[in-house]
Amino acid sequence: MLFGLVFCSFLLKPTKPVLYLIGDSTVKNGKGKGDGGLWGWGSYLHDYFDTTHISVENDALGGTSSRTFQTKGLWDKVLEKIKPGDYVIMQFGHNDSSPLDDTARARGTINGVGEEQKEIYNPITKMKEVVHTYGWYMRKFVNDAKGKGATVVVVSPIPRNSWKDGKVNRNNVNSYGAWAKEVAQQTGAYFIDLNKLIADIYDKEGEYKVKTTYFGTKDHTHTILAGAQLNAKCVADGIRATSGLKLAKYLK
Repeated sequence: MLFGLVFCSFLLKPTKPVLYLIGDSTVKNGKGKGDGGLWGWGSYLHDYFDTTHISVENDALGGTSSRTFQTKGLWDKVLEKIKPGDYVIMQFGHNDSSPLDDTARARGTINGVGEEQKEIYNPITKMKEVVHTYGWYMRKFVNDAKGKGATVVVVSPIPRNSWKDGKVNRNNVNSYGAWAKEVAQQTGAYFIDLNKLIADIYDKEGEYKVKTTYFGTKDHTHTILAGAQLNAKCVADGIRATSGLKLAKYLK
């Protein structure tokens, strides 16, 4: 009898929640092992959490947009794992500005958060496809995850190493940062302005230091180790500063 009670207690023991990360290569570059010396911030976010009480799973994939993360079936694989009490952080936008129907990737989305759509012939899948706005795909992420009982956090895309008049270019006006915020407001998701958090630091440190310390010589989008670690810290800081976001209780 005692054995049966212990066994039942074991079976009923609640599993710890999972924080799922979805996004592009700035969240997980390559296989998340420093491919080519480049790292995404999702590879270091777990350092800020007490992983005895929450798991952090980085399911981002380089090259994807808010559209192709769904059309390739990647989101379905994450969604089927989500349970009530879990969390999802999403960051898309770097690849959404690509063409809708080019022969290389066909991954672009329509600008904005409206209900516009366009039917195209997708040369990759060799099928017709209805393409929607960035906001449409982002809302689907949020609503799907909330439908499974998860708490959702939308973050604006990290800034590129792109400057004008001594200031890093931001995407908070009529671009993906602003649209990400609109989606969060429309759906009741939490929002972290990651673009601003990082850009404020870049502006203080200056163009030369940012380029040599956080980006190296590879390109203007993907960060090296120090850049990924800085960005992960900014995500953690954003979580901590977001009112009502219970995910913060799992931070160290």
